[in-house]
Amino acid sequence: MATESMVSPAHAHPFTAGEDFCLVHNGSLSNPNSVRRRLQRRGIAFQTDNDTEAGCRYLEWRMREGDSLEEAIEAAFGELDGFFTFLMATADKMVLVRDAFACKPAVVAETEDYVAVGSEFRALAHLPGVADAHVYEPSPQTIYSWSVVEAGSTQTTAVVS
Repeated sequence: MATESMVSPAHAHPFTAGEDFCLVHNGSLSNPNSVRRRLQRRGIAFQTDNDTEAGCRYLEWRMREGDSLEEAIEAAFGELDGFFTFLMATADKMVLVRDAFACKPAVVAETEDYVAVGSEFRALAHLPGVADAHVYEPSPQTIYSWSVVEAGSTQTTAVVS
């Protein structure tokens, strides 16, 4: 459930925008109202006052304007203030990013069969094969992207910003 707005099903994660984009957010944006007002002037409608929705709609708007998800995230580093870890997904990609200070926790476990993301290792500790997984804490302001290359396999890319 969301913690920066009313705790209700309408404010729960993941937030979706567009036909094929969702975002889960751990943290707090300090400027969601100004982001929301800028997007509303561009005709973007909001359903809540949640800071996660502001981040989600900002990224989706950038992609609708022609940015790739990674380019939208690069722009977000300059536009979205606060401490956050974002996990985003499209039909063929999952992307993880932390703010420049990496105040909000994140841990990744990668195996041949899956990529799992949690706020702490104990959320992943009982996954099958996790003892042999590559487990790491993502670096600040680095874009981690996993693309589905073929059924059952992924390709990992880390883009350092």
